[in-house]
Amino acid sequence: MNTQQIKVGSVPEIIELLPNSSEQADSHPFILSTNSAWGEQGAEISIEKLRQNIEPWLTALFQSEHLNLLIGAGLSTSIQISATDSPPAGMGWISDLAVCKSEIDAFATQAAKAAGRDNGNIEDQIRAINELIKGLEILTVLNPPQPENPPAPHVAYRNLKADLEILKGELSRCLGEFSRSVSAGEYLIKTAEPKRKEETFNYLVSFLMSFASRTATRDRLHIFTTNYDRIIEVGAELAGLRLIDRFVGSIAPVFRSSRLEVDYHYNPPGIRGEPRYLEGVARFTKLHGSLDWHEQNSAIRRFGLPFGARSVEPFLEAEGHQSNSFEQLMIYPNSVKDRETAEYPYVELFRDLAAATSRPNSTLVTYGYSFGDEHINRVIEDMLTVPSTHIVIMAFGDPLGRIINFISKSGRKAQITLLMGDHLGDLKTLVDNYLPKPAIDKASIKMTELLKQRGFIQSKELGNSTGSEVSQ
Repeated sequence: MNTQQIKVGSVPEIIELLPNSSEQADSHPFILSTNSAWGEQGAEISIEKLRQNIEPWLTALFQSEHLNLLIGAGLSTSIQISATDSPPAGMGWISDLAVCKSEIDAFATQAAKAAGRDNGNIEDQIRAINELIKGLEILTVLNPPQPENPPAPHVAYRNLKADLEILKGELSRCLGEFSRSVSAGEYLIKTAEPKRKEETFNYLVSFLMSFASRTATRDRLHIFTTNYDRIIEVGAELAGLRLIDRFVGSIAPVFRSSRLEVDYHYNPPGIRGEPRYLEGVARFTKLHGSLDWHEQNSAIRRFGLPFGARSVEPFLEAEGHQSNSFEQLMIYPNSVKDRETAEYPYVELFRDLAAATSRPNSTLVTYGYSFGDEHINRVIEDMLTVPSTHIVIMAFGDPLGRIINFISKSGRKAQITLLMGDHLGDLKTLVDNYLPKPAIDKASIKMTELLKQRGFIQSKELGNSTGSEVSQ
């Protein structure tokens, strides 16, 4: 195990935990790197002590009036490694663009650095190609004649019309490569060894239900993700969790821009006219689009794509698109071209994120999000300006330093909880030790209250980090 970084409760600083190399490592796997509120430098820390400090704190935060969960690529990575022992292929980079390669690559790299990333990826290339296509469409809208080329050794003029057509084909090719890499990850998970796959999905279900197990009278959990795959949808389906999103319909659901607060209710047996909220319901938003979203007649629709399909191409053809028409896929930053609103539908989805998080008594939990998206970071920064909000950051690591940099820049450390490292950020470890019980367990709560009233158990102080006593 590597260094773990943790900040919970009222402790103002981030505590670093180092691997314990002594004979007590089995029962106390960590030691404090410096003097802190948890003890002196070198003090041994057990899993039980971590659990006593983390689990009650998270349980309290998860009972906030508004609870939101932001999931990044780290979840897909964790699920795929758990099921197959192989990490996802990553974003990738198209190295053989047929036109304007140098300009597109330079623009993509510049955009990546402006966003705090060292290297560009295929998303940056797609964004650059889209911008260039718009520029060439403006330059050729009046159908100007192609000028005669100057005599040698002067460089020939660009044929803007030809470049435009080639560039549209390159956009489709890039989106095709991107979609195939996402499909490949789903396929590997679906075809994994059955026992490992079952165990992996059981952990995914427990992870999701740790957040979704809220009493129905509270505001619904809202799940946001930047992922293009359907791992969350599969986990919700296995858990029996009903997801509410902006799509309406059954055969070919269509994306709606209205923010109507649709919900699920039921009528108790023998009682009419008093509908009650149904448990096991969450709102769901895919901020960067999805592998099964496409544009058709200026509308965004979701088409039937089985989880683990090797390619989306035959399913796009079934929807009436031509072969290799990957430019119809709604994968960020590819957007609907004939809408006045730039970057539709993503602008609507980011508004949902801002509306859900930036309100009093709201908690945002991030898992596997590297803080590499400036749109999302700005929303989180705005959220933290509301004093009663809180963010819980769970991450396996921070190789580029973005998470620590965000915490430092925010100036709101009292509103931030951090669980980071290959132990604290591991999905299985979180589910087994630190996340609240993935069920609405009213019987256990009632039993604890009765035992406390009868004097069988006493309140126990769980450490300075919680700042209060929590009943056992």
